Amino acid sequence: MAKQNVAEQFVDILVRAGVRRLYGVVGDSLNPVVDAIRRTRAIDWVQVRHEETAAFAAGAEAQITGGLAACAGSCGPGNLHLINGLYDAHRSMAPVLALASHIPSSEIGLSYFQETHPDQLFRECSHYSELISSPKQMPRLLHTAIQHAVGRGGVSVVSLPGDIASQPAPEKTAETALVTTRPTVRPGDAEIDALVRMIDAADRVTLFCGSGTAGAHAEVMQFAERIKAPVGHALRGKEWIQYDNPYDVGMSGLLGYGAAYEATHECDLLILLGTDFPYNAFLPDDVRIVQVDVRSEHLGRRSRLDLAVWGDVRETLRCVIPRVRAKTDRRFLDKMLKKHADALEGVVKAYTRKVEKHVPIHPEYVASVLDDLADDDAIFTVDTGMCNVWAARYLSPNGRRRIIGSFSHGSMANALPQAIGAQFTDRNRQVVSLSGDGGFSMLMGDFLTLVQYDLPVKVVLFDNSSLGMVELEMLVAGLPSYGTTYKNPDFAAIARAAGAYGVRVEKPKHLAGALKDAFRHKGPALVDVVTDPNALSIPPKISADMVTGFALSASKIVLDGGVGRMLQMARSNLRNVPRP
Repeated sequence: MAKQNVAEQFVDILVRAGVRRLYGVVGDSLNPVVDAIRRTRAIDWVQVRHEETAAFAAGAEAQITGGLAACAGSCGPGNLHLINGLYDAHRSMAPVLALASHIPSSEIGLSYFQETHPDQLFRECSHYSELISSPKQMPRLLHTAIQHAVGRGGVSVVSLPGDIASQPAPEKTAETALVTTRPTVRPGDAEIDALVRMIDAADRVTLFCGSGTAGAHAEVMQFAERIKAPVGHALRGKEWIQYDNPYDVGMSGLLGYGAAYEATHECDLLILLGTDFPYNAFLPDDVRIVQVDVRSEHLGRRSRLDLAVWGDVRETLRCVIPRVRAKTDRRFLDKMLKKHADALEGVVKAYTRKVEKHVPIHPEYVASVLDDLADDDAIFTVDTGMCNVWAARYLSPNGRRRIIGSFSHGSMANALPQAIGAQFTDRNRQVVSLSGDGGFSMLMGDFLTLVQYDLPVKVVLFDNSSLGMVELEMLVAGLPSYGTTYKNPDFAAIARAAGAYGVRVEKPKHLAGALKDAFRHKGPALVDVVTDPNALSIPPKISADMVTGFALSASKIVLDGGVGRMLQMARSNLRNVPRP
Protein backbone atom coordinates (compact mmCIF):
# COMPACT_ATOMS: atom_id res chain seq x y z
CA MET A 1 0.00 0.00 0.00
CA ALA A 2 1.40 3.39 -1.05
CA LYS A 3 2.37 5.79 1.71
CA GLN A 4 0.02 8.76 2.24
CA ASN A 5 1.24 12.18 1.25
CA VAL A 6 0.46 15.33 3.25
CA ALA A 7 -2.41 16.34 0.95
CA GLU A 8 -4.11 12.95 1.37
CA GLN A 9 -3.69 13.11 5.13
CA PHE A 10 -5.08 16.65 5.12
CA VAL A 11 -8.20 15.53 3.24
CA ASP A 12 -8.71 12.48 5.48
CA ILE A 13 -8.67 14.68 8.58
CA LEU A 14 -11.23 17.04 7.04
CA VAL A 15 -13.49 14.07 6.38
CA ARG A 16 -13.15 12.89 9.98
CA ALA A 17 -14.08 16.41 11.14
CA GLY A 18 -17.34 16.20 9.18
CA VAL A 19 -16.40 18.28 6.14
CA ARG A 20 -18.30 17.08 3.07
CA ARG A 21 -17.14 19.57 0.41
CA LEU A 22 -14.33 22.00 -0.25
CA TYR A 23 -15.27 25.19 -2.13
CA GLY A 24 -12.61 26.83 -4.26
CA VAL A 25 -10.87 27.50 -7.56
CA VAL A 26 -8.14 25.10 -8.68
CA GLY A 27 -4.55 26.24 -9.10
CA ASP A 28 -1.11 24.67 -9.29
CA SER A 29 -0.27 24.98 -5.60
CA LEU A 30 -3.62 23.37 -4.78
CA ASN A 31 -3.25 20.48 -7.21
CA PRO A 32 -2.10 17.84 -4.70
CA VAL A 33 -5.11 18.55 -2.44
CA VAL A 34 -7.60 18.66 -5.31
CA ASP A 35 -6.21 15.38 -6.65
CA ALA A 36 -6.58 13.79 -3.21
CA ILE A 37 -10.21 14.91 -3.18
CA ARG A 38 -10.71 13.45 -6.68
CA ARG A 39 -9.71 10.07 -5.30
CA THR A 40 -11.86 10.32 -2.16
CA ARG A 41 -15.57 9.58 -2.25
CA ALA A 42 -16.30 11.09 1.15
CA ILE A 43 -15.65 14.70 0.12
CA ASP A 44 -16.43 16.76 -3.00
CA TRP A 45 -14.62 19.61 -4.69
CA VAL A 46 -17.04 22.46 -5.51
CA GLN A 47 -15.63 24.55 -8.33
CA VAL A 48 -16.81 28.16 -8.00
CA ARG A 49 -15.93 31.07 -10.28
CA HIS A 50 -14.42 33.32 -7.60
CA GLU A 51 -12.75 32.43 -4.31
CA GLU A 52 -14.77 35.08 -2.45
CA THR A 53 -17.81 33.00 -3.33
CA ALA A 54 -16.07 29.93 -1.91
CA ALA A 55 -15.62 31.57 1.49
CA PHE A 56 -19.18 32.95 1.59
CA ALA A 57 -20.57 29.54 0.59
CA ALA A 58 -18.58 27.75 3.29
CA GLY A 59 -19.71 30.29 5.88
CA ALA A 60 -23.36 29.83 4.95
CA GLU A 61 -23.06 26.04 5.03
CA ALA A 62 -21.54 26.22 8.50
CA GLN A 63 -24.36 28.48 9.71
CA ILE A 64 -27.02 26.12 8.37
CA THR A 65 -25.50 22.86 9.61
CA GLY A 66 -23.70 24.08 12.71
CA GLY A 67 -20.73 21.94 11.66
CA LEU A 68 -17.34 22.64 10.15
CA ALA A 69 -17.23 23.77 6.50
CA ALA A 70 -14.18 24.41 4.33
CA CYS A 71 -12.88 26.47 1.43
CA ALA A 72 -9.57 26.81 -0.40
CA GLY A 73 -7.58 29.21 -2.53
CA SER A 74 -4.38 28.75 -4.51
CA CYS A 75 -1.22 30.71 -3.73
CA GLY A 76 -1.11 34.50 -3.73
CA PRO A 77 -4.09 36.11 -5.50
CA GLY A 78 -6.14 32.93 -5.21
CA ASN A 79 -6.25 32.77 -1.45
CA LEU A 80 -6.36 36.58 -1.11
CA HIS A 81 -9.79 36.46 -2.75
CA LEU A 82 -11.05 34.41 0.22
CA ILE A 83 -10.53 37.19 2.71
CA ASN A 84 -13.85 39.06 2.45
CA GLY A 85 -15.95 35.92 2.85
CA LEU A 86 -13.73 34.76 5.70
CA TYR A 87 -14.21 38.05 7.52
CA ASP A 88 -17.96 37.51 7.21
CA ALA A 89 -17.81 33.90 8.44
CA HIS A 90 -15.59 34.88 11.37
CA ARG A 91 -17.86 37.73 12.46
CA SER A 92 -20.86 35.40 12.12
CA MET A 93 -19.13 32.83 14.38
CA ALA A 94 -19.38 30.25 11.58
CA PRO A 95 -16.83 27.40 11.96
CA VAL A 96 -14.84 27.48 8.71
CA LEU A 97 -11.46 25.94 7.87
CA ALA A 98 -9.71 27.77 5.03
CA LEU A 99 -6.81 26.23 3.14
CA ALA A 100 -4.51 28.92 1.77
CA SER A 101 -2.09 27.07 -0.47
CA HIS A 102 1.32 28.67 -0.80
CA ILE A 103 4.31 29.10 -3.09
CA PRO A 104 7.13 26.51 -2.95
CA SER A 105 8.54 26.43 0.57
CA SER A 106 12.12 27.03 -0.61
CA GLU A 107 11.08 30.36 -2.17
CA ILE A 108 9.23 31.90 0.77
CA GLY A 109 10.75 35.27 1.68
CA LEU A 110 12.46 35.76 -1.69
CA SER A 111 9.77 37.80 -3.53
CA TYR A 112 8.83 34.78 -5.64
CA PHE A 113 6.06 34.95 -8.25
CA GLN A 114 2.67 35.44 -6.51
CA GLU A 115 4.31 35.51 -3.08
CA THR A 116 2.22 36.72 -0.16
CA HIS A 117 2.29 35.70 3.50
CA PRO A 118 -1.17 34.21 4.10
CA ASP A 119 -0.35 33.06 7.62
CA GLN A 120 0.00 36.76 8.49
CA LEU A 121 -2.67 38.20 6.18
CA PHE A 122 -5.55 36.18 7.63
CA ARG A 123 -4.78 36.67 11.31
CA GLU A 124 -7.29 39.47 11.78
CA CYS A 125 -10.19 37.41 10.41
CA SER A 126 -9.41 34.12 12.18
CA HIS A 127 -8.87 32.53 15.57
CA TYR A 128 -5.88 30.62 14.18
CA SER A 129 -3.65 31.14 11.14
CA GLU A 130 -0.47 29.11 10.74
CA LEU A 131 1.96 27.88 8.08
CA ILE A 132 2.83 24.21 7.60
CA SER A 133 6.55 24.43 6.82
CA SER A 134 7.31 20.73 7.36
CA PRO A 135 5.38 17.49 6.92
CA LYS A 136 6.19 16.73 10.56
CA GLN A 137 3.66 19.38 11.64
CA MET A 138 0.89 17.20 10.28
CA PRO A 139 -1.56 16.18 11.54
CA ARG A 140 -1.24 18.13 14.82
CA LEU A 141 -1.38 21.58 13.24
CA LEU A 142 -4.54 20.78 11.28
CA HIS A 143 -6.14 19.26 14.39
CA THR A 144 -5.37 22.47 16.27
CA ALA A 145 -6.88 24.60 13.49
CA ILE A 146 -10.07 22.56 13.53
CA GLN A 147 -10.36 22.80 17.32
CA HIS A 148 -10.05 26.58 17.12
CA ALA A 149 -12.70 26.93 14.39
CA VAL A 150 -15.24 24.64 16.06
CA GLY A 151 -14.46 25.36 19.69
CA ARG A 152 -14.36 29.15 19.45
CA GLY A 153 -16.80 29.56 16.58
CA GLY A 154 -15.11 31.23 13.62
CA VAL A 155 -12.35 30.84 11.04
CA SER A 156 -9.06 28.94 11.08
CA VAL A 157 -6.58 29.25 8.22
CA VAL A 158 -3.90 26.73 7.31
CA SER A 159 -1.25 27.83 4.82
CA LEU A 160 0.25 24.89 2.93
CA PRO A 161 2.98 25.14 0.26
CA GLY A 162 2.23 22.94 -2.72
CA ASP A 163 5.57 21.12 -2.55
CA ILE A 164 4.99 20.12 1.07
CA ALA A 165 1.49 18.91 0.21
CA SER A 166 3.10 16.42 -2.19
CA GLN A 167 5.63 15.08 0.31
CA PRO A 168 5.10 11.86 2.29
CA ALA A 169 3.10 12.35 5.46
CA PRO A 170 4.58 11.32 8.82
CA GLU A 171 4.12 7.71 9.80
CA LYS A 172 0.52 7.16 10.83
CA THR A 173 -0.02 7.53 14.55
CA ALA A 174 -3.06 6.92 16.72
CA GLU A 175 -5.97 9.06 15.52
CA THR A 176 -6.65 12.01 17.77
CA ALA A 177 -10.26 12.68 18.75
CA LEU A 178 -11.57 15.86 17.14
CA VAL A 179 -13.95 18.38 18.65
CA THR A 180 -16.94 18.68 16.32
CA THR A 181 -19.50 20.40 18.60
CA ARG A 182 -19.33 23.22 21.12
CA PRO A 183 -20.13 22.72 24.83
CA THR A 184 -22.76 24.60 26.80
CA VAL A 185 -21.50 27.13 29.31
CA ARG A 186 -23.21 27.69 32.65
CA PRO A 187 -22.50 30.92 34.56
CA GLY A 188 -21.10 30.80 38.06
CA ASP A 189 -23.43 30.79 41.08
CA ALA A 190 -22.36 34.29 42.09
CA GLU A 191 -23.44 35.75 38.74
CA ILE A 192 -26.75 33.87 38.82
CA ASP A 193 -27.46 35.10 42.35
CA ALA A 194 -26.66 38.67 41.37
CA LEU A 195 -28.88 38.48 38.27
CA VAL A 196 -31.81 37.11 40.28
CA ARG A 197 -31.47 39.91 42.83
CA MET A 198 -31.45 42.58 40.11
CA ILE A 199 -34.52 41.14 38.40
CA ASP A 200 -36.44 40.86 41.65
CA ALA A 201 -35.62 44.48 42.51
CA ALA A 202 -36.68 45.87 39.10
CA ASP A 203 -40.20 47.04 38.30
CA ARG A 204 -39.82 47.23 34.52
CA VAL A 205 -37.59 44.69 32.73
CA THR A 206 -36.95 44.52 28.97
CA LEU A 207 -35.22 41.68 27.11
CA PHE A 208 -33.23 42.48 23.97
CA CYS A 209 -32.21 39.39 22.02
CA GLY A 210 -29.59 38.54 19.42
CA SER A 211 -28.40 35.46 17.58
CA GLY A 212 -27.19 33.97 20.85
CA THR A 213 -30.79 33.08 21.62
CA ALA A 214 -30.67 30.35 18.95
CA GLY A 215 -32.10 27.23 20.53
CA ALA A 216 -33.43 29.17 23.53
CA HIS A 217 -36.83 30.34 22.22
CA ALA A 218 -38.82 28.36 24.78
CA GLU A 219 -36.68 29.58 27.68
CA VAL A 220 -36.89 33.23 26.58
CA MET A 221 -40.69 33.01 26.31
CA GLN A 222 -40.95 31.35 29.73
CA PHE A 223 -38.67 33.99 31.23
CA ALA A 224 -40.60 36.88 29.65
CA GLU A 225 -43.88 35.53 30.99
CA ARG A 226 -42.48 35.06 34.49
CA ILE A 227 -41.12 38.62 34.77
CA LYS A 228 -43.69 40.29 32.43
CA ALA A 229 -41.02 41.67 30.10
CA PRO A 230 -41.38 42.99 26.54
CA VAL A 231 -39.00 41.28 24.12
CA GLY A 232 -37.16 43.17 21.39
CA HIS A 233 -34.50 41.86 19.04
CA ALA A 234 -31.59 42.81 16.82
CA LEU A 235 -31.57 41.77 13.15
CA ARG A 236 -29.57 38.60 13.81
CA GLY A 237 -32.00 37.65 16.57
CA LYS A 238 -35.07 37.94 14.33
CA GLU A 239 -35.16 34.37 13.07
CA TRP A 240 -34.74 32.93 16.57
CA ILE A 241 -37.04 35.05 18.68
CA GLN A 242 -39.73 36.88 16.70
CA TYR A 243 -42.03 33.96 15.94
CA ASP A 244 -44.70 32.71 18.40
CA ASN A 245 -43.79 35.61 20.66
CA PRO A 246 -46.67 37.29 22.53
CA TYR A 247 -44.18 39.71 24.12
CA ASP A 248 -42.70 40.97 20.82
CA VAL A 249 -42.09 44.72 20.54
CA GLY A 250 -40.07 44.67 17.33
CA MET A 251 -36.53 45.48 16.34
CA SER A 252 -34.13 48.28 17.19
CA GLY A 253 -31.45 49.78 14.97
CA LEU A 254 -31.37 51.41 11.55
CA LEU A 255 -33.78 48.83 10.17
CA GLY A 256 -35.90 48.88 13.29
CA TYR A 257 -39.65 49.09 13.70
CA GLY A 258 -42.21 49.02 16.45
CA ALA A 259 -41.56 49.82 20.12
CA ALA A 260 -38.20 48.11 20.73
CA TYR A 261 -36.42 51.42 21.17
CA GLU A 262 -38.98 52.69 23.71
CA ALA A 263 -38.97 49.37 25.59
CA THR A 264 -35.19 49.46 26.00
CA HIS A 265 -35.19 53.09 27.16
CA GLU A 266 -38.25 53.17 29.44
CA CYS A 267 -37.37 50.10 31.51
CA ASP A 268 -35.34 50.19 34.70
CA LEU A 269 -33.46 46.96 33.87
CA LEU A 270 -32.37 45.99 30.35
CA ILE A 271 -31.14 42.42 29.82
CA LEU A 272 -29.11 41.86 26.65
CA LEU A 273 -29.38 38.20 25.70
CA GLY A 274 -26.82 36.82 23.26
CA THR A 275 -26.39 40.02 21.29
CA ASP A 276 -23.32 41.94 20.20
CA PHE A 277 -25.56 44.71 18.84
CA PRO A 278 -23.02 47.25 17.52
CA TYR A 279 -25.05 50.46 17.43
CA ASN A 280 -24.61 51.85 20.93
CA ALA A 281 -26.47 55.02 19.91
CA PHE A 282 -29.63 52.92 20.18
CA LEU A 283 -28.82 51.64 23.67
CA PRO A 284 -29.78 53.59 26.80
CA ASP A 285 -27.20 55.11 29.12
CA ASP A 286 -29.46 55.81 32.09
CA VAL A 287 -30.86 52.36 32.98
CA ARG A 288 -29.27 49.35 34.62
CA ILE A 289 -27.96 46.87 32.02
CA VAL A 290 -27.12 43.16 32.26
CA GLN A 291 -25.50 41.28 29.39
CA VAL A 292 -25.51 37.50 28.97
CA ASP A 293 -23.15 36.10 26.35
CA VAL A 294 -21.21 32.91 25.72
CA ARG A 295 -18.21 34.91 24.49
CA SER A 296 -16.66 36.83 27.32
CA GLU A 297 -14.96 39.29 24.98
CA HIS A 298 -18.42 40.57 23.95
CA LEU A 299 -19.35 41.56 27.49
CA GLY A 300 -19.42 45.31 28.00
CA ARG A 301 -17.85 46.38 24.73
CA ARG A 302 -21.01 48.10 23.46
CA SER A 303 -22.41 49.66 26.63
CA ARG A 304 -21.71 50.18 30.31
CA LEU A 305 -22.77 47.09 32.26
CA ASP A 306 -24.03 46.72 35.80
CA LEU A 307 -23.60 42.95 35.55
CA ALA A 308 -21.74 40.75 33.07
CA VAL A 309 -22.87 37.13 32.85
CA TRP A 310 -20.64 34.70 30.96
CA GLY A 311 -22.74 31.78 29.74
CA ASP A 312 -25.09 30.37 27.14
CA VAL A 313 -28.45 32.13 27.07
CA ARG A 314 -30.38 28.87 27.35
CA GLU A 315 -28.33 27.50 30.24
CA THR A 316 -28.39 30.85 32.04
CA LEU A 317 -32.17 31.14 31.79
CA ARG A 318 -32.64 27.55 32.92
CA CYS A 319 -30.73 28.49 36.08
CA VAL A 320 -32.53 31.79 36.62
CA ILE A 321 -36.18 31.01 35.83
CA PRO A 322 -36.87 28.72 38.83
CA ARG A 323 -35.21 31.16 41.23
CA VAL A 324 -36.55 34.53 40.12
CA ARG A 325 -39.72 35.80 41.76
CA ALA A 326 -42.73 35.81 39.41
CA LYS A 327 -44.05 39.32 38.71
CA THR A 328 -47.78 40.05 38.53
CA ASP A 329 -47.74 43.68 37.38
CA ARG A 330 -47.84 43.71 33.59
CA ARG A 331 -48.61 47.41 33.07
CA PHE A 332 -45.22 48.11 31.50
CA LEU A 333 -45.48 45.08 29.20
CA ASP A 334 -49.00 46.01 28.08
CA LYS A 335 -47.99 49.62 27.49
CA MET A 336 -45.12 48.52 25.21
CA LEU A 337 -47.32 46.04 23.35
CA LYS A 338 -49.81 48.83 22.62
CA LYS A 339 -47.04 51.21 21.51
CA HIS A 340 -45.73 48.49 19.23
CA ALA A 341 -49.09 47.89 17.57
CA ASP A 342 -49.71 51.64 17.20
CA ALA A 343 -46.28 52.14 15.62
CA LEU A 344 -46.92 49.41 13.09
CA GLU A 345 -50.38 50.80 12.29
CA GLY A 346 -48.72 54.11 11.42
CA VAL A 347 -46.12 52.85 8.98
CA VAL A 348 -48.17 50.14 7.32
CA LYS A 349 -50.23 52.76 5.50
CA ALA A 350 -47.32 53.52 3.19
CA TYR A 351 -47.30 49.91 2.10
CA THR A 352 -51.03 49.59 1.52
CA ARG A 353 -51.47 52.75 -0.55
CA LYS A 354 -52.01 51.68 -4.18
CA VAL A 355 -49.03 49.36 -3.91
CA GLU A 356 -50.53 46.67 -6.13
CA LYS A 357 -50.80 49.13 -9.00
CA HIS A 358 -47.61 51.08 -8.53
CA VAL A 359 -45.10 50.99 -11.40
CA PRO A 360 -42.16 50.64 -10.94
CA ILE A 361 -43.00 47.98 -8.38
CA HIS A 362 -42.64 48.83 -4.69
CA PRO A 363 -39.86 46.62 -3.25
CA GLU A 364 -41.96 46.22 -0.08
CA TYR A 365 -44.63 44.55 -2.17
CA VAL A 366 -42.09 42.15 -3.67
CA ALA A 367 -40.86 41.12 -0.22
CA SER A 368 -44.39 40.71 1.10
CA VAL A 369 -45.52 38.49 -1.80
CA LEU A 370 -42.30 36.50 -1.55
CA ASP A 371 -42.93 35.93 2.15
CA ASP A 372 -46.41 34.59 1.41
CA LEU A 373 -45.30 32.24 -1.38
CA ALA A 374 -42.04 30.85 0.00
CA ASP A 375 -41.94 27.49 1.77
CA ASP A 376 -42.37 27.25 5.52
CA ASP A 377 -38.83 25.87 5.83
CA ALA A 378 -37.19 28.08 3.20
CA ILE A 379 -33.68 29.43 3.62
CA PHE A 380 -33.40 33.09 2.66
CA THR A 381 -30.02 34.67 1.92
CA VAL A 382 -30.10 38.44 1.93
CA ASP A 383 -27.85 41.00 0.25
CA THR A 384 -26.53 43.89 2.31
CA GLY A 385 -28.28 47.21 1.72
CA MET A 386 -31.96 47.70 1.05
CA CYS A 387 -32.55 43.94 0.83
CA ASN A 388 -31.72 43.89 4.55
CA VAL A 389 -34.57 46.34 5.10
CA TRP A 390 -37.11 44.26 3.21
CA ALA A 391 -35.97 41.05 4.90
CA ALA A 392 -36.09 42.63 8.35
CA ARG A 393 -39.59 43.94 7.83
CA TYR A 394 -41.34 41.37 5.68
CA LEU A 395 -39.83 37.91 6.02
CA SER A 396 -41.74 36.03 8.70
CA PRO A 397 -39.74 33.56 10.80
CA ASN A 398 -41.53 30.52 12.17
CA GLY A 399 -38.82 28.43 13.81
CA ARG A 400 -38.14 26.46 10.61
CA ARG A 401 -37.11 29.18 8.17
CA ARG A 402 -33.55 30.51 8.16
CA ILE A 403 -32.38 34.01 7.26
CA ILE A 404 -28.68 34.35 6.43
CA GLY A 405 -26.91 37.57 5.54
CA SER A 406 -23.75 39.56 6.06
CA PHE A 407 -25.35 41.09 9.13
CA SER A 408 -22.14 41.62 11.12
CA HIS A 409 -19.61 42.27 8.34
CA GLY A 410 -21.94 44.18 6.01
CA SER A 411 -20.43 43.04 2.71
CA MET A 412 -22.06 43.51 -0.65
CA ALA A 413 -22.56 40.51 -2.94
CA ASN A 414 -23.07 37.96 -0.16
CA ALA A 415 -26.54 36.59 -0.97
CA LEU A 416 -25.85 34.53 -4.12
CA PRO A 417 -22.65 32.89 -2.75
CA GLN A 418 -24.36 32.12 0.56
CA ALA A 419 -27.28 30.58 -1.32
CA ILE A 420 -24.82 28.23 -3.03
CA GLY A 421 -23.53 26.95 0.31
CA ALA A 422 -27.01 26.70 1.75
CA GLN A 423 -28.37 24.75 -1.21
CA PHE A 424 -25.55 22.21 -1.14
CA THR A 425 -26.64 21.20 2.37
CA ASP A 426 -30.01 20.04 1.03
CA ARG A 427 -31.01 20.11 -2.64
CA ASN A 428 -34.64 19.49 -1.74
CA ARG A 429 -34.98 22.50 0.54
CA GLN A 430 -36.07 25.81 -0.96
CA VAL A 431 -33.28 28.40 -1.00
CA VAL A 432 -34.11 31.96 -2.05
CA SER A 433 -31.53 34.68 -2.62
CA LEU A 434 -32.81 38.22 -2.09
CA SER A 435 -30.26 39.98 -4.26
CA GLY A 436 -29.80 43.65 -4.99
CA ASP A 437 -28.70 44.55 -8.49
CA GLY A 438 -25.43 45.99 -7.17
CA GLY A 439 -24.53 42.96 -5.11
CA PHE A 440 -25.67 40.46 -7.72
CA SER A 441 -23.68 42.05 -10.53
CA MET A 442 -20.55 42.17 -8.35
CA LEU A 443 -20.27 38.36 -8.19
CA MET A 444 -22.63 37.53 -11.04
CA GLY A 445 -20.17 35.05 -12.50
CA ASP A 446 -21.13 32.55 -9.83
CA PHE A 447 -24.67 32.38 -11.15
CA LEU A 448 -22.91 29.99 -13.54
CA THR A 449 -22.06 27.81 -10.53
CA LEU A 450 -25.78 27.30 -10.01
CA VAL A 451 -26.07 26.17 -13.62
CA GLN A 452 -22.98 23.96 -13.52
CA TYR A 453 -24.21 22.02 -10.47
CA ASP A 454 -27.92 22.39 -11.30
CA LEU A 455 -28.52 23.92 -7.88
CA PRO A 456 -32.21 24.91 -7.62
CA VAL A 457 -31.53 28.29 -5.97
CA LYS A 458 -34.15 30.93 -6.75
CA VAL A 459 -32.67 34.42 -7.15
CA VAL A 460 -35.19 37.22 -6.61
CA LEU A 461 -33.44 40.31 -7.93
CA PHE A 462 -34.51 43.73 -6.61
CA ASP A 463 -33.56 45.69 -9.72
CA ASN A 464 -33.76 49.43 -9.01
CA SER A 465 -30.64 50.42 -10.98
CA SER A 466 -29.13 52.04 -7.91
CA LEU A 467 -27.25 51.50 -4.67
CA GLY A 468 -30.30 52.38 -2.61
CA MET A 469 -28.82 52.23 0.89
CA VAL A 470 -25.79 54.31 -0.10
CA GLU A 471 -28.10 56.87 -1.68
CA LEU A 472 -30.10 57.02 1.54
CA GLU A 473 -26.93 57.59 3.56
CA MET A 474 -25.95 60.44 1.26
CA LEU A 475 -29.35 62.07 1.46
CA VAL A 476 -29.57 61.85 5.24
CA ALA A 477 -26.08 63.35 5.50
CA GLY A 478 -27.23 66.26 3.33
CA LEU A 479 -25.22 65.21 0.29
CA PRO A 480 -26.54 64.93 -3.27
CA SER A 481 -26.54 61.35 -4.47
CA TYR A 482 -23.58 60.65 -6.73
CA GLY A 483 -22.13 57.48 -8.21
CA THR A 484 -25.06 55.38 -7.05
CA THR A 485 -26.87 54.59 -10.31
CA TYR A 486 -26.37 51.73 -12.76
CA LYS A 487 -27.35 51.08 -16.34
CA ASN A 488 -28.56 47.52 -15.97
CA PRO A 489 -29.13 44.83 -18.61
CA ASP A 490 -32.08 42.47 -18.71
CA PHE A 491 -30.79 40.09 -16.04
CA ALA A 492 -33.46 37.52 -16.89
CA ALA A 493 -32.15 37.33 -20.46
CA ILE A 494 -28.63 36.77 -19.09
CA ALA A 495 -29.97 33.96 -16.89
CA ARG A 496 -31.65 32.30 -19.87
CA ALA A 497 -28.50 32.64 -21.95
CA ALA A 498 -26.60 30.89 -19.16
CA GLY A 499 -29.02 27.96 -19.29
CA ALA A 500 -31.21 28.83 -16.29
CA TYR A 501 -34.84 29.87 -15.95
CA GLY A 502 -35.21 33.65 -16.16
CA VAL A 503 -38.20 35.99 -16.14
CA ARG A 504 -38.42 39.79 -15.95
CA VAL A 505 -41.29 41.41 -14.05
CA GLU A 506 -42.23 45.05 -14.58
CA LYS A 507 -45.85 45.11 -13.38
CA PRO A 508 -47.16 44.12 -9.94
CA LYS A 509 -49.96 41.97 -11.36
CA HIS A 510 -47.36 39.64 -12.92
CA LEU A 511 -45.25 39.23 -9.78
CA ALA A 512 -47.02 36.40 -7.95
CA GLY A 513 -47.29 34.28 -11.08
CA ALA A 514 -43.64 34.79 -11.94
CA LEU A 515 -42.53 33.77 -8.44
CA LYS A 516 -44.77 30.70 -8.46
CA ASP A 517 -43.39 29.60 -11.84
CA ALA A 518 -39.81 30.10 -10.65
CA PHE A 519 -40.45 28.14 -7.46
CA ARG A 520 -41.96 25.28 -9.45
CA HIS A 521 -38.96 25.15 -11.77
CA LYS A 522 -36.67 22.28 -10.72
CA GLY A 523 -33.37 24.03 -11.50
CA PRO A 524 -31.84 27.45 -10.89
CA ALA A 525 -34.08 30.42 -11.61
CA LEU A 526 -33.83 34.21 -11.61
CA VAL A 527 -36.77 36.59 -11.26
CA ASP A 528 -35.63 40.08 -12.31
CA VAL A 529 -38.10 42.47 -10.65
CA VAL A 530 -37.88 46.10 -11.74
CA THR A 531 -38.43 48.02 -8.50
CA ASP A 532 -38.92 51.68 -7.67
CA PRO A 533 -35.59 53.44 -6.95
CA ASN A 534 -37.55 56.20 -5.16
CA ALA A 535 -39.30 53.85 -2.73
CA LEU A 536 -37.54 55.46 0.23
CA SER A 537 -39.29 58.29 2.00
CA ILE A 538 -37.02 60.37 4.24
CA PRO A 539 -38.57 61.57 7.51
CA PRO A 540 -39.21 65.35 7.50
CA LYS A 541 -37.05 66.24 10.51
CA ILE A 542 -33.42 65.10 10.49
CA SER A 543 -30.52 66.49 12.50
CA ALA A 544 -26.93 66.47 11.31
CA ASP A 545 -25.78 63.95 13.91
CA MET A 546 -28.43 61.36 13.16
CA VAL A 547 -26.34 59.22 10.84
CA THR A 548 -22.79 58.02 10.63
CA GLY A 549 -22.80 55.15 8.16
CA PHE A 550 -25.27 52.63 9.55
CA ALA A 551 -25.40 53.95 13.14
CA LEU A 552 -28.31 56.35 13.68
CA SER A 553 -28.81 58.20 16.93
CA ALA A 554 -32.59 57.85 17.21
CA SER A 555 -35.01 55.03 16.51
CA LYS A 556 -37.39 57.50 14.87
CA ILE A 557 -35.19 57.45 11.76
CA VAL A 558 -36.75 54.49 10.01
CA LEU A 559 -37.56 53.87 6.40
CA ASP A 560 -41.13 54.60 5.43
CA GLY A 561 -42.80 51.31 4.61
CA GLY A 562 -44.96 48.57 5.96
CA VAL A 563 -44.06 45.62 8.06
CA GLY A 564 -46.15 42.86 6.54
CA ARG A 565 -47.44 40.18 8.90
CA MET A 566 -45.84 41.81 11.91
CA LEU A 567 -48.83 44.12 12.32
CA GLN A 568 -51.16 41.12 12.40
CA MET A 569 -49.02 39.53 15.09
CA ALA A 570 -48.97 42.74 17.12
CA ARG A 571 -52.75 43.04 16.92
CA SER A 572 -53.08 39.42 18.00
CA ASN A 573 -50.80 40.03 20.99
CA LEU A 574 -52.87 43.06 21.97
CA ARG A 575 -56.01 40.93 22.09
CA ASN A 576 -54.35 38.94 24.87
CA VAL A 577 -53.82 42.01 27.05
CA PRO A 578 -56.15 41.79 30.08
CA ARG A 579 -58.82 44.50 30.15
CA PRO A 580 -59.66 46.33 33.39
